[in-house]
Amino acid sequence: MEFIEQVLERKGCRLHYWLGGPTGAPLVVFTHGATIDHREWDATLPLVARHFSVLTWDLRGHGLSRPGLFKVADALDDLLAILDHQGIQQAAFVGHSLGGNLHQELVFRHPERVRVLVCVDCTWNFQKLSPLESFTVKMAEPIFKVYPYRLLVDQSLALTAKSKDAQDLLRAAMIRLSKDEIVQIMMAATLCLHYEPGYATNKPLLLILGENDRTGNIRKAMPLWAKVEPDCRLVVIPNTLHAPNLDDPDTFHRLLIDFLVEKLA
Repeated sequence: MEFIEQVLERKGCRLHYWLGGPTGAPLVVFTHGATIDHREWDATLPLVARHFSVLTWDLRGHGLSRPGLFKVADALDDLLAILDHQGIQQAAFVGHSLGGNLHQELVFRHPERVRVLVCVDCTWNFQKLSPLESFTVKMAEPIFKVYPYRLLVDQSLALTAKSKDAQDLLRAAMIRLSKDEIVQIMMAATLCLHYEPGYATNKPLLLILGENDRTGNIRKAMPLWAKVEPDCRLVVIPNTLHAPNLDDPDTFHRLLIDFLVEKLA
């Protein structure tokens, strides 16, 4: 399966993205997690592209879309600019971690652009944080800044995926970044969080959660999020960490493709 690389220059950043799959089929957009890049989806795209058009990209400040300072508002505008450049009015969106947070912002601000959402191990943008959770977010930056670079990378990868192969895949992307870039991205990502009482996306929604995810409050937040959505399916994948798409790709791909075929047919 061939994927065509394209580049769109916006606000001083050359955004790299890739397109593939059958022309005219519904489009599925894949967005990677924080501090990694589009290679997270290398095993997934060829399978989904048997059924749908696919698009993946490197967020600004990540992968090949550098140099560029990551900001949520700019990344959201970047995504819309890529879709507009390709003449795409509406798509399905699959996002892992920060990618899922960004897609939540997209559907919040531009619901007409979203057909369905698949969010993989990301917290719920619109929850009300507890005092302890708010304090933890506030203290994250000074804590990250005192971490040695190697320890920050190693611990992040150990929390994300179990196998050495998966960790090596992610490490290759993460070590492109300096420690300051990693911390800046992690803190900028927290700006996705804003309490919106009574809000629901009202889109077909698949939430996929790694059973042993220990990052942030994701294990608490995703079940709470599922309860407020009228058309939502929450699936917990056993024996996986923060990236169940890498820890158990067979189960992840079956869940994903079955859901997309059901909702986009």
